[in-house]
Amino acid sequence: MAYAHGHHESVLRSHAARTVADSAAYLVSSLFAGARVLDVGAGPGTITVDLADRVFPGQVVGMDAAPDVVEIARAAIGDRTNVEFRVGDAYALDLPDASFDIVHAHQTLQHLARPVDALREFRRVAGPDGLVAARDVDYGGVIWHPRIPALDEWLALYDAVHRGVSGEPNAGRVLKAWAREAGFTRIEASASVWVFDTPEKRAWWGGMWADRVLASAFAGHARRLGLADDAPLHRISDAWREWAADPDGWILLPHGEILARG
Repeated sequence: MAYAHGHHESVLRSHAARTVADSAAYLVSSLFAGARVLDVGAGPGTITVDLADRVFPGQVVGMDAAPDVVEIARAAIGDRTNVEFRVGDAYALDLPDASFDIVHAHQTLQHLARPVDALREFRRVAGPDGLVAARDVDYGGVIWHPRIPALDEWLALYDAVHRGVSGEPNAGRVLKAWAREAGFTRIEASASVWVFDTPEKRAWWGGMWADRVLASAFAGHARRLGLADDAPLHRISDAWREWAADPDGWILLPHGEILARG
């Protein structure tokens, strides 16, 4: 599986800020003490360890395809005894049938060429009585202000890079359809948003993308695919810094969510 963003510091900066509260609130009412949880696509592990704290003494396994990121995640465990991180393949989990109560995937399915196959594998590991929870952004619904022209250029480039590498950048809207195709019979669909509007949030999001568009794997893919050279990448980077500095700056990113059983 190719990953459009890679694991540059600017990417991990974004992933490491995530918590259950801001990225998995739809799942909270389904968590319980003692639950066995698998977190697929765990990245640097901040959501995973938050889940571990919420289901203690339940055992939580965080899994990611990138060995270097798994090593970073292991450093986040601290003195917790109910969480571990492993390298793994979302299409072929080295785990027994029905071995987890909850299988969770945040911003993972959008990057897979075969999301339905991954969901079938999650269903196997969760078993007939388990829960599969997934949340993914839908870039086709992103809106922002002010309309700096180079940010329109960014969104078009992002869509092309993502599709050129692997996956579906508008995954949020098709999670329910994917789950139905994977064989789930009981699906609760919902949605939530991220909004970045304060000076601090704009500086974080805008600064992260200003760096990512120049230095992460995203930039390398854009060049390799013939979608952009240095000039538009620098123009987009500058636009993100302009947006972040604007007191009227505001951006909303919609997410689809599913809780799937059966």
